[in-house]
Amino acid sequence: MWGGRFSKSIDDKFAYLNNSFRFDWRLYDADIRGSIAYAKALARSGIITDAERDVLIDGLQRVKQEFDARTFDTKPSDEDIHAAVERRLGELVGAVAGKLHTGRSRNDQVATDTRLFTHDAISNLQSLISSLQKSIIEKSEIYLDVLMPGYTHVQRAQPILFSHWLMSYFWMLQRDWERFADCAARTSVLPLGAGALAGNALGIDREFLARELGFARVSENSIDAVSDRDFIAEFLFDAALLGVHLSRLGEDLVYYSSAEFGFITMDDAYATGSSLMPQKKNADAMELARGKAGRVIGDLVTLLTVLKGLPSSYDKDLQEDKEPLFDAVDTLDALLPVVAGVIRTMRVNADKMLAALDPSMLATDLADYLVRKEMPFREAHRKAGEAVKLAESRGVALSELSIQDFKSITPEFDADVKGVFDFNKSIASRNVIGGTAPAAVRTQIERAKICIAKT
Repeated sequence: MWGGRFSKSIDDKFAYLNNSFRFDWRLYDADIRGSIAYAKALARSGIITDAERDVLIDGLQRVKQEFDARTFDTKPSDEDIHAAVERRLGELVGAVAGKLHTGRSRNDQVATDTRLFTHDAISNLQSLISSLQKSIIEKSEIYLDVLMPGYTHVQRAQPILFSHWLMSYFWMLQRDWERFADCAARTSVLPLGAGALAGNALGIDREFLARELGFARVSENSIDAVSDRDFIAEFLFDAALLGVHLSRLGEDLVYYSSAEFGFITMDDAYATGSSLMPQKKNADAMELARGKAGRVIGDLVTLLTVLKGLPSSYDKDLQEDKEPLFDAVDTLDALLPVVAGVIRTMRVNADKMLAALDPSMLATDLADYLVRKEMPFREAHRKAGEAVKLAESRGVALSELSIQDFKSITPEFDADVKGVFDFNKSIASRNVIGGTAPAAVRTQIERAKICIAKT
């Protein structure tokens, strides 16, 4: 595609390093879509005839059929997906194929292809996120009233509803979905027509190209257009943060499925065993969710490192944008359905969760009891802490202290203090927007359903 100025072929080892077809072949659909639109634009500008346009479009569709069927015959000369498509198009339709690249550079071509690919990937990932969110909603509704210990600092904190815990991940995923939507808006900018860096000299109608390819707008600066990979960096950040959220869910479920907790039981379809220990049932699906997050974070770091030292306009370094992009897409495509399956099929052990509740987790309720008797919260907090310390020193549960014990701490404690030690009452009292009370969680779920309905 560029050999006219050179007197000999490039070194074989350099050719392997330089060539990208072995991974960028995945852009074939986007490349052919862009080329069909460009053929139409060339005809509109009078650069080719309508008959030549039709021949080119027919040939490009035949090339796509070969890729779709995985029958495309690769040649050593296929430096990248663009060269491969153009070479095969020439074999199918003859010399007219050479007119397709008129006024176009691989710089604006690859930028267009990558944006089209990324936009499609975002749509697919959003669908997978929504499927996982639906699994979370369904499970939360089934087990809405199940009690469990809530944790901070990996220490028992306050009683909450299992559904409240699980729905916390819905909202993380909702932010992920919304971030991808934001990224899609900035991805939907057409670079085609920017040429190598200076723009198109043949009167190509870029707004027509944008409409044909479904872009929301046209790039404002041709230099920026061919080198802008912000949309990939943004996509990879969104992907990495989604990976982090899945990793956090994985961390919880790995612990909760252990014998020490026993809060949930993984379905056999999403667990593995040990090659040595017959009794083992490992939560490997969610361990992989933890592990894969590091991989996607690495994809983001790779691209940012490539971009940080580049001068303006296009540089060959930008060839390194695709493998991290493809890897992140593939990783999340594989991971999200598995996590949804884990949530959908896991068994929730309500009895184990209830048994893990400890009266000391109601110490905040004890302080609230004193606040309702008009004691300042800081003093109430200290008095509740003294009650916890007294119970610990005697080796009894907080609820087992006598009325006299409570009164010895402060006379504001009365006989009704025993009513504090009711887990259901504690949970029900937190009936605020976003709280763990059953009514609040039901409202939360309804709001989540509205979010899903909009996706």
